[in-house]
Amino acid sequence: MISVDNIAVEFSGDTLFSDVSFVINETDKIALMGKNGAGKSTMMKIIAGVQKATRGNIRFPKEAVIAYLPQHLLTEDNCTVFEEASKAFAQVFEMKAEMDDLNKQLETRTDYESDQYMSLIQRVSDLGEKYYALEDINYEAEVEKALGGLGFKRKDFHRQTSEFSGGWRMRIELTKILLQKPDLILLDEPTNHVDIESVIWLEDFLLNKAKAVVVISHDKTFIDNITNRTIEVTMGRIYDYKANYSHYLQLREDRRSHQIKAYQEQQKFIADNQAFIDRFKGTYSKTNQVTSRERMLEKLEIIEIDEIDNSSLRLKFPPAQRSGDYPVTATDLSKNYGDHVVFKNANMSISRGEKVSFVGRNGEGKSTMIKAIMGEIPFDGTCELGHNVKVGYFAQNQASLLDPDLTVFQTVDEVAKGDIRTQIKNILGRFMFGGEDIEKKVSVLSGGEKTRLAMVKLLLKPVNLLILDEPTNHLDLKSKDVLKEALLDFDGTLILVSHDRDFLQGLSQKVFEFKDKRVIEHFETIDAFLKRNRIENLKEIDLN
Repeated sequence: MISVDNIAVEFSGDTLFSDVSFVINETDKIALMGKNGAGKSTMMKIIAGVQKATRGNIRFPKEAVIAYLPQHLLTEDNCTVFEEASKAFAQVFEMKAEMDDLNKQLETRTDYESDQYMSLIQRVSDLGEKYYALEDINYEAEVEKALGGLGFKRKDFHRQTSEFSGGWRMRIELTKILLQKPDLILLDEPTNHVDIESVIWLEDFLLNKAKAVVVISHDKTFIDNITNRTIEVTMGRIYDYKANYSHYLQLREDRRSHQIKAYQEQQKFIADNQAFIDRFKGTYSKTNQVTSRERMLEKLEIIEIDEIDNSSLRLKFPPAQRSGDYPVTATDLSKNYGDHVVFKNANMSISRGEKVSFVGRNGEGKSTMIKAIMGEIPFDGTCELGHNVKVGYFAQNQASLLDPDLTVFQTVDEVAKGDIRTQIKNILGRFMFGGEDIEKKVSVLSGGEKTRLAMVKLLLKPVNLLILDEPTNHLDLKSKDVLKEALLDFDGTLILVSHDRDFLQGLSQKVFEFKDKRVIEHFETIDAFLKRNRIENLKEIDLN
């Protein structure tokens, strides 16, 4: 059992949250929710021990192991997969190294009666008791078993971690977590940059193998599937629900309705008493009653209504000229990097107005295909854009391509043409950049803000073919919902790459699956494909 006791965090006099307390039980699966900036990641870092609170304590048993997967992976690029996974046993290896060093000191020292010598003896004894109490583990065999269970081939063990995509890096980090056998796993946005198969594996692992879990995620389907408790951080305090995310939303709405009712009743009570005070103030016979009511109102604690994030992304793709019948066609398209074949002999025909999804594991070629369509890379075969096609392209790293030295306003101003320049402030306001925000440098924006700003640039000219490669990374739930509504209304052609199942559902009528160096066309909705794919993949999962 881990206890969060009266935690408070203050920055430059501003209070993020104060006097927050809750308990994490042995098998809790908790979703940590709240609007952006409420303090979710800060709370998680404090529990993980990587950040200190202004006040309060985190209490847990001495031998408890807490494992933390941050929003941005910390995997080093200067070691192999096997070396990185072996870091799970770093404390054990450090303990053994210290014991060896202390024993060498004891061999050379002759001050047997000194306090320093006796301290060395005591330290060696303490370390030895801990070290030899551990099971006789073949650490290399344990690392190999864990990596194999998470889909790594033996030939991958000695490849550099820098060669792997985000989804596989996450599996390396989770391998380390698995080997530590933690009492609590803390996950901050674990599904960002992760393919659907990795998410399915992660769900199974957390449900069936993990002990206590606390997760921050904007993937509604993911958190609904794995959690049985929701802790909401709002207005400097928390609300604790024994419910998953969808049920929590209903309970939160009920709570706010009760707050509004209580607030209205209290306001009427205040108004009635204030009217009495105003009427009889100065009336001798009512002096005591007036004074009593004034004191009562002074001490009255005003009921607060929980804030709602009313900022919204009102997104509307502008109309464009009609394109040809087939905006994208590919024939016998193949791509390889040296001896590594990404895909071969792919054939693709996308009709005007079709909405299609590219799905598959990370590294199977989805983004490579998009780069081929955009003419950014050489390839074998043919790939052509149709007549009068106007492309709007949102790359996976689009947000990072923004100039960090420009302000928000300058970023849009440099691409805006004609009369639209007079509307820049209004456009930015619709994307939640209001007031002083437009003068902020891009370098200080959050991931979500950069993504929204990149989307503004995309919308400045009419297009009839939208190609979106992971557009929802770093977007909050509300922004994703509004973007999805706009894509549903978009009357052009859409090619979408996303790992977010909730976002994908209902968006496309056809699926191109990238698997085993092939591109397979499925004439079914993304909903039907995901349902079938989940069942088939769960049958293949083996974590034993």
